[in-house]
Amino acid sequence: MAVEVKELLEAGVHFGHLTRKWDPNMAPYVYMERNGIHIINLYKTAAKIDEAGAALAKIAASGRKILFVATKKQAKDIVAEKAGSINMPYITERWPGGMLTNFVTIRKAVKKMASIDRMKKDGTFMTLSKKERLQVDRLRAKLEKNLGSISDMTRLPGALFVVDIKREHIAIKEAQKLNIPIFAMVDTNSDPRQVDYVIPANDDASKSIDKILSHVTNAISEGLAERKAEKEAAAAPKAEVQAKAAPAKAVVAEEEE
Repeated sequence: MAVEVKELLEAGVHFGHLTRKWDPNMAPYVYMERNGIHIINLYKTAAKIDEAGAALAKIAASGRKILFVATKKQAKDIVAEKAGSINMPYITERWPGGMLTNFVTIRKAVKKMASIDRMKKDGTFMTLSKKERLQVDRLRAKLEKNLGSISDMTRLPGALFVVDIKREHIAIKEAQKLNIPIFAMVDTNSDPRQVDYVIPANDDASKSIDKILSHVTNAISEGLAERKAEKEAAAAPKAEVQAKAAPAKAVVAEEEE
């Protein structure tokens, strides 16, 4: 679905930062300056959303996960809701250092969470003393808060989607080290050269974040739907062959009798 410039304008996607705070590398995406604020060129934003959407749909169709990263207050709830709706992992609390570069350790922490859940199910938890139960509960709550949203991520993600690359610089560095493609909303105070797929946009206003993420998650869900359709199409001939083979097997069985 093509992105309308009018809807981006209404969501305030065009408002950049104060001109004195700008990063000169964002010059190609700046339309003009007004009242000491840079205005982002929304025609370029619309084109970049389409470009990023097509690439993300392809990654989703290949079966890889896309990890969403946004720890700033205005973006947290939006990202949790949008990423959760398409079953993609997200980080909205503090970025756990080594989340990507030391993924094995992070997986161990996630497994620890699962083992606590198992303890509670099989009754082992109740054999602990009151003090130990309290400690285990606290540990479980802490792990859930920081890693609960990535518990289904069993391998490194196929891509990262970031809101505010200045704030999430550690996540960006880790992804760069592992050559994981980075998609991001980039405001006029940030360096777009750190990102593979730049979406020039206001990354401070919740309406703007919501608008961009709606387009991004729609593109991903299209990719997921494509993958599902391909799987079903591949499964259909197999089912047909099995259905045809069943009567033949029955005949052979009768003859043997």
